[in-house]
Amino acid sequence: MTVTQDGARRAAAPGRADEFMTLAEPHRRELLAHCYRMTGSIHDAEDLVQDTFVRGWKAYGNFKGDSSLRTWLYRIATNTCLTSLEGRARRPLPSGLGAPSADPSDELVERHEIAWLEPFPSRDSDDDPATAAVTRDSVRLAFVAALQHLSARQRAVLVLREVLQWKAAEVAELLGTSTAAVNSLLQRARGQIEQIMPSEDDVDEPESPATRELLQRYVEGFETYDIDGIVKLFAAEAIWEMPPFTGWYRGPADIGGLISTKCPATGPESMRMVETVANGQPAFGLYMLGEDGVHRAFQLHVLEIVDGQVGHVACFFDLDLFERFGLPATYPG
Repeated sequence: MTVTQDGARRAAAPGRADEFMTLAEPHRRELLAHCYRMTGSIHDAEDLVQDTFVRGWKAYGNFKGDSSLRTWLYRIATNTCLTSLEGRARRPLPSGLGAPSADPSDELVERHEIAWLEPFPSRDSDDDPATAAVTRDSVRLAFVAALQHLSARQRAVLVLREVLQWKAAEVAELLGTSTAAVNSLLQRARGQIEQIMPSEDDVDEPESPATRELLQRYVEGFETYDIDGIVKLFAAEAIWEMPPFTGWYRGPADIGGLISTKCPATGPESMRMVETVANGQPAFGLYMLGEDGVHRAFQLHVLEIVDGQVGHVACFFDLDLFERFGLPATYPG
């Protein structure tokens, strides 16, 4: 019997299995965020975390404590992600496809064959506010979308070094390369991120009084079907996009034109919203009134508020997301 087989056998013993799960389970949430940063998909991230736990459970008999269990699990999760990403295309948002902003009067074009970037159901840490802020920034939709432009190894290096604050030598050991190679990968990754995100917008705190007041106006605008009121909330260079539709729209006038001509709502009673949190930012499940008088799940809005205005809205039509965000299938009101 090999050492690995013997370790797996020991891990399979009920006591060892219980011990591993007890120690590993508190890290599940942060590992899920890590796998999401790497893949841009909550569906894939959940599967990869499960694979990480299975691999960790099997190898736990060989874990000698040379590092913390948390670091060991991150190594397994990162390698699992890298294997999963081999040969896969990046997950974009419509604005990342390379086409110019669309005309709201044009027909909508759906591309279901594209594996789109997905939102992440996040919540702030219950403990340190500084830690919560770092976590929130590291799963921002704009940041994860930018990561998708990097190779899988560049993503791993950037996330491990910049988000998790690993030393270059630790990353080099995980990737089986040199410290110099890690530093080179990090430099190139930073350069690409700076080109994609030339400046870091000062995103407003989601819980600030001014943001809360703005969000209330956003909800009221949709629920009363006040398109003029909605338009006033957007910044001059605001972006609206809604995968699986390929078009994206820039500026209040075009966003208002899109809502007025393409939204199936017919009046003040048509839409209702339920608040949630996605990618550390404000989000809302939007419910559309059906012919039977029931408001059903329609789309998920993820917002970024910048300098007191709505700077970006990504609307997702994947209704499976409602369950993942703890939102009901029909409006609870």
